[in-house]
Amino acid sequence: MFYITPKINVLPKHIADLIAAGEVVERPASVVKELMENAIDAGATQLTVEIKNGGVTYIRVTDNGCGIPREDVPKAFLSHATSKIAVPDDLEAILTLGFRGEALASVGAVSRVELLTRTHDETAGTRYVIESGEQILIGDAGCPQGTTIVVRDLFYNTPARMKFLKKDVSEANAVAGVVDRIALSRPDVSVRLIRDGRETLLTPGDGKLESAVYAVFGGEFLSGLTDVRYESGGISAQGYVSKHGAARPNRSMQFFFLNGRLIKTGTGSAALTEAYKNELPAGKFPACVLNLAVPPNTVDVNVHPAKIEVRFADEKAVFGAVYYAAKQGLGIGNKESGVKSQGADFVRRKIEERAGVKAYMNTLDGLKAEQLRISVQPDTEAAGRTQWPAATADNPVRPTYTSPSSLILEDKKEREFTVAPKGDAFADFDFTGKSTPPEAETMTEAVPEAEPETRAQPPEACGLVGEAFKTYILAERGDTLLIIDKHAAHERILFERLRSQEEQGCRQLLLAPVTVTLSKEEYAAALENLELLEEHGFLAEDFGAKTLIVRECPVMLDASDVADVMMEIAGYLAENRTDLTTKKAERIYMSTACRAAIKAGDFTSDYEKERFVETLLSMPEIRNCPHGRPVMAEMTRRELEKRFGRI
Repeated sequence: MFYITPKINVLPKHIADLIAAGEVVERPASVVKELMENAIDAGATQLTVEIKNGGVTYIRVTDNGCGIPREDVPKAFLSHATSKIAVPDDLEAILTLGFRGEALASVGAVSRVELLTRTHDETAGTRYVIESGEQILIGDAGCPQGTTIVVRDLFYNTPARMKFLKKDVSEANAVAGVVDRIALSRPDVSVRLIRDGRETLLTPGDGKLESAVYAVFGGEFLSGLTDVRYESGGISAQGYVSKHGAARPNRSMQFFFLNGRLIKTGTGSAALTEAYKNELPAGKFPACVLNLAVPPNTVDVNVHPAKIEVRFADEKAVFGAVYYAAKQGLGIGNKESGVKSQGADFVRRKIEERAGVKAYMNTLDGLKAEQLRISVQPDTEAAGRTQWPAATADNPVRPTYTSPSSLILEDKKEREFTVAPKGDAFADFDFTGKSTPPEAETMTEAVPEAEPETRAQPPEACGLVGEAFKTYILAERGDTLLIIDKHAAHERILFERLRSQEEQGCRQLLLAPVTVTLSKEEYAAALENLELLEEHGFLAEDFGAKTLIVRECPVMLDASDVADVMMEIAGYLAENRTDLTTKKAERIYMSTACRAAIKAGDFTSDYEKERFVETLLSMPEIRNCPHGRPVMAEMTRRELEKRFGRI
């Protein structure tokens, strides 16, 4: 067999430029990011971005920076041409946003570009036109000091790249997200975004991060943040982190900047999560807008052409800066000392002190709770269950509890006749035609008793044993011990009710409408699915400034959970735009059921536990929660006795 030895060829310039462009220019948002960074490096204090059709057909970036001298304009569009790097040592002290010299060359290779620029010393400006990397025109032009770059028909000469672009609205949202982040990274620069002829963002450029956050996300989001500053060993973290009660259902509102550069950092995110450990419930995440300042020679920003990934020389120091800054936001450090910055030892000491106080308070709370439980515990040993007051014809008694569980698993017909007082967790919990304990059944006429043959009966008698850790209900059925995760089981039961035809679209009017602040991507995705949300229980409207106002929600959902559910749903919709409508609907049901379900640690009375076990065992198809976790584990008597050495 003969082989032909391949010959090595030097690629023509236009092909090499297209390959490089594929690394730097992925979509219109990439172009906007590169051009805005160049403008900031040029010393701009005012920056305007205008896009049309998502930036695919038109992008204009205007700044009042230093401008480009005419003799340097053609060189600016050559590969690896830059004014920011001159010698190898410069790579170890990069403080500019751009430095690779590939952005303009890459943009010029896949679009039609027109540049207008003038420096302070020039009397006339320069107009430069380039298409597919080839110079078309250079000449005089009247223009103010600074630079304006217009990019038209992105990817017009690479149809294969064009077909991978998303819809115009999706591309425009991606551009808006980039502009938001750069505006947050540089509050000293006034940033303006014009989208299809309408101004959608304007930051004041007064140098205050608070002003930039307010302009980008609004006052509601800002009110949930607290300012922090921590510095140690030449590394500082300053900005804003979320307060105790302002957590998010995802990490979409975590923004990290390094020396003014937007970055993605797993180290920072992990440090933030660790700082809020034991401060937030499961599934909740803190928000932040944090700027990290590190010596430039301790970080490598030349990891990826997009320059959004970095590598730190000392990951632990960066982790510690974010961690202790977040701890200050939780009430430790600068708030207690009245100074702007504290050393690591001081903050650690405060954290340890706080941990000790917290443990002491938990002990006191436990003693108080135990005393309260003893003082109100009814004598149930003789009767075997709680004794209810005698019912009368005028006042049929129903069991009531002061319980946060709110297990709303009621029969729909019963709901039309009766309204249980708030806290009556199982008053409407009826799958068997009974909603009252046996002592009061004969006196209750609110709901007609179902026919015996229509009742859902468990396959075998089951006895309640108790509850472990306020999370797992214990019951025995024959020679088997059942261990039921009450949250997972209740979540699946509610999920099935939402999926049933009779429950879909069943909403309640909120007395006080709930406003929800979202990221650009989440906001746009939610607006695209308002009809879907309404069809499945949420009546929401556009409130402007990346905010939705929710006026109605599913009946089983508490008003305090509406904002969290909407943020969770919007986050999913933003990340899964191409999912089928049925899958989106199921995700809405999952989020609603999860928030409405009883939580681990919630108090559950014996009567509620009995009814819960009855209901679960009458629905043999429910063995996993919507997220896939098991709702029940079984242990036979034989397995238990083997463990204790009885057999």
